[in-house]
Amino acid sequence: MSLGPTIALVVLSVIFLTIWLRKKFSFWKSMGLKTPPPSFFFDNMKTAFLLKNSFADRDKNIYRHLKDRNLKHGGTYFLFLPVYVPTDLEIIKSILQTDHQNFSDRGFYVNEKGDPMSAHLFSLGGPKWKILRKKLTPTFTSGKIKMMFDTLMECTVDLKRVMDDNMESSVNIKDILARFTTDIIGSCAFGLNCNSLEDKNSEFRDKAQDIFHRDFQENIKQVLLYAFPELMKFLNVKMIHRDVSEFFRDVVKHTVDYREKNDVYRKDFMHLLIQLKNNGKLLDDEKLIANNIIDQSTITMDELAAQAFIFFIAGFETSSSAMSFCLYELATNKDIQDKVREEILQTLKAHGNKLNYDAVGEMKYLDKVLSETLRKYPPLSSLYRSCTKDYQIPGTDIVLRKGMRVMIPTYGIHHDPEYYPDPDKFDPERFSDENREKIPDFAYLPFGIGPRICIGMRFGILQTKVGLITLLSNYQFSVSGKTTVPLKFDPESLTISTKGDLWLDYKKYHPSSRVL
Repeated sequence: MSLGPTIALVVLSVIFLTIWLRKKFSFWKSMGLKTPPPSFFFDNMKTAFLLKNSFADRDKNIYRHLKDRNLKHGGTYFLFLPVYVPTDLEIIKSILQTDHQNFSDRGFYVNEKGDPMSAHLFSLGGPKWKILRKKLTPTFTSGKIKMMFDTLMECTVDLKRVMDDNMESSVNIKDILARFTTDIIGSCAFGLNCNSLEDKNSEFRDKAQDIFHRDFQENIKQVLLYAFPELMKFLNVKMIHRDVSEFFRDVVKHTVDYREKNDVYRKDFMHLLIQLKNNGKLLDDEKLIANNIIDQSTITMDELAAQAFIFFIAGFETSSSAMSFCLYELATNKDIQDKVREEILQTLKAHGNKLNYDAVGEMKYLDKVLSETLRKYPPLSSLYRSCTKDYQIPGTDIVLRKGMRVMIPTYGIHHDPEYYPDPDKFDPERFSDENREKIPDFAYLPFGIGPRICIGMRFGILQTKVGLITLLSNYQFSVSGKTTVPLKFDPESLTISTKGDLWLDYKKYHPSSRVL
C-alpha cells in the first residue's frame, strides 16, 4: 500500500493548520495593537491547562509587558480567542463605568434550564442580570447586613474555641479560616450549622473545596466553558459536578420548605430570598416599589438556590483568603500588628468590651490594613467583560466587535509602582485619608467597580473584619518555620490563594482589658 496519499494528506493538513493559526494569531496585529511574544501564549496554556502558573502571575506579566512599553492597551489570546487588555485607567473607566452598557456581560457560562445553579448574579448578563440585580440590591444594604451581625458573631465562639484548643502547636490559619467562613456563610446563606470548625470533614466544607480547586479534567471543562459557552450550553455541560450542584440545591429546597411549613424566622440572607420568592419584594420595599425601582415579580426556587449558592462560594473563599493574607502580613510586620491590636482593644473598651456593628465601623486603622491586604492580594487577578455591541475605544481607531472578550488585569494594576510605590511592601498608610486621595480612580479594584461591583462587598468586608478582630484581640501571631516564604500562589485555585498551607505560630494575648 502506497504511503504517498497519506503523507500528502498530512502535509496538506499541516499547511492548512499553519495558515489557520497564523490568521488567528494575527488578529491583534491587523487591528494595530501589540501583543506579548509567543512565550506568553505558552505560559497562558500552562496556566489554563497544565496548572503550572497562577492566574495572578500570568496576568501581571501581560500587564507589565504592555505597561513597560508605554502602551495604553494591547491584546492577548485565550486558546484562539482574542482578548482585549487595557492598561490605561481612562479606558478602564470607560469599560467599567462610563460605557458600562456596552460591557454589561462577563461572558461566563449560563445555562438556566440544563444547569440552573449556573444562572446566578455573578455570571448572568443582559436584561436578566439587570432585573435580578435590582431585586437583590436591597438585601445587601447596611441595614440588612447589620441584621445578620448577631448570627455572624455566633460563629466567632467556635473560632476562638478551636484556636484555644491548638495552643501547643502551629496552626494552618488558611484551613481554620476557610472553615470559619464556611460556617458563617452556611449560617447566613442557608440558615444551617455547618459545623466546619468542629468537624474538618463536614460535608459543606468538602463540597466547597470541590468548587475552587481544579484537577486536569475539571480544568479542561472550565476552559471550554469560558471559551465556547454556547457550544457547551448546546451540549448541556454542567458548570460544577452534578453531586455538588444537587447537594446545594437540595439544602436550599429543604431549608425553604421547612421554614415555610413551620413559619420559621431567622435574621439571614435566606429569609430575604424567601421574601423575594413569595412576594417579589422585601417587606420594607414599598417605597422602592412605588418609585418603580424594582418590579414585584417573584423569583423561582431555582433562582433562589442559584443566588444562595453564589453567595456561599463567593463569600467563604475570598474572605478566608483575605484574612489569611492579612494575618501573614501582620505576623511579618509586628509593629503594624501591635498598632491595629491597640486600636481594636481601645475601641472595644469604649463599647463595654463587647463587639458590635458600630464598633467595627469605628476601627479606621483596621480598615487601612484590610484595604492594603486587598490591594496586595485581590480576590481575583482580573476582571472579565464581554462586549455586548460594537464599541470604539475612546481616543483610538480600535473597534471591539460584539462578543469580544476583555480582561482588566487587577493584580497588575495593584502592583504597578506608578500607583503604589514599592508595591511589594505592605503599607496600610497608603490608605490614610491623605494618601488615599493620591490613588488614581480605577487603580484600586478588589471588588470591581461600576454597576457590576460585587453586590456582597459590605458583607464580605464585615465578616473579614469580625474574624480579624476576634483573633487579634486574643492572640499574637508570628510566621511559622513550616510556612514557605516567600508565598507562592496556588495555580489550582480560581481565586488568589497561597500554594500549600499557611502556618502561623501564636500565643495568648493578655492585656488587662482582654475582651471577647
